[in-house]
Amino acid sequence: MSGPPQASAPIGMFDSGLGGLTVLRRLRERLPNESILFVADQAHVPYGGRDLEEIRGFACGISAALLEAGCKAVVMACNISSATGLDAVQKTYPDTPALGVILPGADAAVRQTCNGRIGVLATEGTVRSGAYTRALTALSAHISVTEIACPKFVPLVEASRESSLEAFATAQEYLAPLAVARVDTVILGCTHYPFLLPVLLSIAPELTFIDPASVTIASLSVGLSASGLSAPPPSACPTLRLITTGNVTTFSEQLLRFLPDMPANVQIASAFWIDGTLRFTE
Repeated sequence: MSGPPQASAPIGMFDSGLGGLTVLRRLRERLPNESILFVADQAHVPYGGRDLEEIRGFACGISAALLEAGCKAVVMACNISSATGLDAVQKTYPDTPALGVILPGADAAVRQTCNGRIGVLATEGTVRSGAYTRALTALSAHISVTEIACPKFVPLVEASRESSLEAFATAQEYLAPLAVARVDTVILGCTHYPFLLPVLLSIAPELTFIDPASVTIASLSVGLSASGLSAPPPSACPTLRLITTGNVTTFSEQLLRFLPDMPANVQIASAFWIDGTLRFTE
């Protein structure tokens, strides 16, 4: 990106797959004047079982591509990317707002819990990183954290099977150790997991589940305003561009389930990786 960011420029956002669209929906609800450029790195989904350094490379590569495309801010709508790549992107682009979902989600959970026992349902990589435990205990030394890796969740959501009997059995499996730990608040530590919330609540209605999406966008709103980068009232409709590194046809077919209020003027395109660099097609 050449020159300082402009208030009318789009917000860049990305995830390994479609789950980040839950964050995108919250952004469009709270900041309707903002244009958005969203990348789903479906060529590499799911990130959760991959090497953490490899994921850091994806996060930094996508962030660089978004900023090169003119985005004024970057939102890592992906927990494992936030855990592994956010610090590097913030250091590389110190004048550009860049934020992830982990710290906002942790802060919301600490404010919500009554007994100080917090559970985290997350991908294998996010649990391996220890990012949520570090964030939660930094906010309060009296917090007890139980993190559970949930490798079966993302494939279920990507396959539209979040309401299946398999999803119910899998949710029971992952919630069992949280019941033993007597947690009262659970962070949904992957942006795919809100799609499983009806199943989770049917099994454990006594728990408070935290979706970091809303608090992340609230933090973004404050940051844009403080930087003078909030979009002005539009003279035309804000743009929404959705890009996948996977199959564009499949991506287009999946979008209505994840983004039911998708506007008519949405632009759908593809991108590809070459030697660690992400390139957008025109």
